[in-house]
Amino acid sequence: MVVVRDNRHRMPTEPKTLTDWLAHCERLHPKSIDLGLERVRIVALRMGLAFDCPVITVAGTNGKGSTCAMLEAILLQAGYRTGVYTSPHLVHFEERLRLSGDTVAAEQWAQAFARVEAARVQGADEDVSLTYFEFSTLAALDLMHGTPLDAVILEVGLGGRLDAVNIVDADCAIITSVDLDHMEFLGDSRERIGREKAGIMRTGRPVVVSDPLPPQSVLDHALEVGADLWRFGTDFNFSGDKQQWGWAGRGRRYAGLAYPALRGANQLLNASGVLAALSALRERLPVTAQAVRNGLAMVELPGRFQVLAGQPSLVLDVAHNPHAVSALAANLDAMAYAPTTHAVFGAMADKDLAPMLKRMGPLIGCWYFTDLPTPRAATGAELHSRWQACAPRKGVSASVHADPQQALDAAIAAADPADRIVVFGSFFTVGGILAHGTPRLQAKHLNS
Repeated sequence: MVVVRDNRHRMPTEPKTLTDWLAHCERLHPKSIDLGLERVRIVALRMGLAFDCPVITVAGTNGKGSTCAMLEAILLQAGYRTGVYTSPHLVHFEERLRLSGDTVAAEQWAQAFARVEAARVQGADEDVSLTYFEFSTLAALDLMHGTPLDAVILEVGLGGRLDAVNIVDADCAIITSVDLDHMEFLGDSRERIGREKAGIMRTGRPVVVSDPLPPQSVLDHALEVGADLWRFGTDFNFSGDKQQWGWAGRGRRYAGLAYPALRGANQLLNASGVLAALSALRERLPVTAQAVRNGLAMVELPGRFQVLAGQPSLVLDVAHNPHAVSALAANLDAMAYAPTTHAVFGAMADKDLAPMLKRMGPLIGCWYFTDLPTPRAATGAELHSRWQACAPRKGVSASVHADPQQALDAAIAAADPADRIVVFGSFFTVGGILAHGTPRLQAKHLNS
């Protein structure tokens, strides 16, 4: 059903603060995830939400946030006014929207939520039930709609075809990677999941597929809808050595590029997709080679293989599925030697935990499993039990903690200065550390 007619969700008094609005959104719909576009499209039409500037929509299992950040950084360096909507956030909800590089204040968000609410309950018998994500997405679109922008960048929350951001027609779609995640909603194979992500494609408009081995369903859907397919390895590619890299695509080349400021070998795939998208849109959003160089050199995104110098060093990564954890393990392998790697790990209970634990197992000498502040999360004790079921190596220690900060404190107390600590898993895990500021670690041995 699209509408509720008993007015149960009418508020006696309207929320005032962003915190109040978010609490209201959590109560509004019986499900936290209810994929579909009909309800959110009704409210968007009532609000008149549309964009005259180019819209780039980014879907994928992993790499979406990095792709959006690189697009934003390059376009800002080219002098464009950008709107970027991403999810989830690490620490503060306001992180989900940036206008010309700046986060939007809580007061502005609250005003946008009020406008969404007014459209949602328009008419005595036409209240539309929205999920937390749908309500938030409409508020973000409203804030971008009310701001003069040259480019809008939208990150898909879940899947693509039925995700709320897909009510906006993409002028260019990007599919970063396709792997197994959210299988209860998207399907139990890469082909099925790929079909869902392919739903952001539009007829006659470019779609950049930066997955080196995309599911056939993605390629087939591009053909079915008549999208202009830009495929990694066919329409664009990259090459490089230890000092620099280069990119080549349809009618355009970039040589002698410095590596992106975002660390990890997988970031070259993301950067290649970004350059393909900008090449596809060059008639509407021309960018100079210098803007590309500066943007890639200056891009920032916390929690994506974020390495913080210290003694021990600290690595923060929101890797929360087997595909992302495999990339994290490869990136850790490429780092300088550390005698012991300590791992703070917290994750959602519905994740495929066994392959994540097994992939990291050979690298980790001490585990610190943590509870997280959401009902969806596995408890630290449950994670510890799942780890034991994976037959860990002899001599590896493990402990359970009430929250990520307590887990990190325990790791710091046990670590030597030459060791490293990796905090990974859910956004809640990394966010639980960054909520206290960006850490700079000093092992106990240095404080005595």
